[in-house]
Amino acid sequence: MTLTLEEAGHALADPAAYADDARLHAALSLLRREDPVRWVEAPGYNPFWAITKHADVLEIEREHTVFLNAPRPLLASAVQDEINKQRAEQGVGLRTLIHMDDPDHRVIRAIGADWFRPKAMRALEPRIAELARRYVDRMAILGDTCDFVQQVAVHYPLYVILSLLGLPESDFDRMLKLTQELFGSDDSDLRRGETPEELLAVLMEFFAYFQEITEARRARPTGDLASAIANARVDGGPLNDFDTASYYVIIATAGHDTTSSTIAGGLHALIQHPDQLARLQDDPGLLPLAVDEMIRWVTPVKEFMRTATRDYELRGATIRAGDAVLLSYPSANRDEEVFDDPFRFDVGRDPNKHLAFGFGVHYCLGAALARMEARAFFEELLPRLESIELAGTPESTATTFVGGLKRLPIRYALRGRRER
Repeated sequence: MTLTLEEAGHALADPAAYADDARLHAALSLLRREDPVRWVEAPGYNPFWAITKHADVLEIEREHTVFLNAPRPLLASAVQDEINKQRAEQGVGLRTLIHMDDPDHRVIRAIGADWFRPKAMRALEPRIAELARRYVDRMAILGDTCDFVQQVAVHYPLYVILSLLGLPESDFDRMLKLTQELFGSDDSDLRRGETPEELLAVLMEFFAYFQEITEARRARPTGDLASAIANARVDGGPLNDFDTASYYVIIATAGHDTTSSTIAGGLHALIQHPDQLARLQDDPGLLPLAVDEMIRWVTPVKEFMRTATRDYELRGATIRAGDAVLLSYPSANRDEEVFDDPFRFDVGRDPNKHLAFGFGVHYCLGAALARMEARAFFEELLPRLESIELAGTPESTATTFVGGLKRLPIRYALRGRRER
């Protein structure tokens, strides 16, 4: 695919590009090779610098006092940027860890940090293994075909994270729908509507739901993560309503959507590379490496934005104070200077210095949980998998932020339980 540099830059602001691997990676490869720190003026968007090399993404992540998350943590249209600015000034906008910088970020992150440390992960391991078994059993119950994304992959991590929060199972489908509407606002199959008002309605429904959870957990704590968030104290008092709801939202959404994308994309990669599937089945000890390769391959989080607080030189370009930069994680994770044969899916890739979880102070809070969930699922699936192939055309989400496959029709044969 032949693109100009201008077209390549514009692809970063085009949700449809992220649903077309060939186009996206043609654009990113061109930018890495010819203009890795490129000024992009895409129609409908405020300008930004596109950062596409692994070393440069890493450098900006390290310089977290120079490059701030606020006020533009994610790529959005110029209209949405202005709306987000107005909401922030009114104190009614979403303000998750993604939106924060230190010292607020450090204090707020600490509220849930203990729930994702190694000790907590070890305690969760039996429950996650049980859920992995349940969803592989579900594949057996479905017969020999299913849409792996819609019938399996989106539900398993959802169950894990919402159980950790302590939400009732009767609310899980509602949380899934809201998450897909929030992250799928650029995808016609997933979004609730096309206007900023309709996107705001999704947020307000999240906020109203979690306001009820907050009130219930403050009145009667139940020892779950929701109780820890509801009863957190900062500067001697509780979090305000929007910060509390925002904390719930980031845990309840990013805590499962990215993992389901990894599991679905990882299975798709194994189907596309049967030699790697056979290799992994023959040597299950490779699974921890394979999981990181799946995460690199899929890279569910496509970008974060940062804003420079002062002039900064990078590869001969001067990023001015106030300029926005876009950190392209799919590009960093295919950088030819870091990864041998980066477009080869290799279940034994080692080392694998992918940046799918970010780096530094903003490193993903749930990284260990995501790895554990993916590993547990494939530990259960692979010994039971006799055959697998595509049963239709996979489809990916149109997005500029978080996404992966939205449909993965498969045909398969499994050993083991089959009950109804």
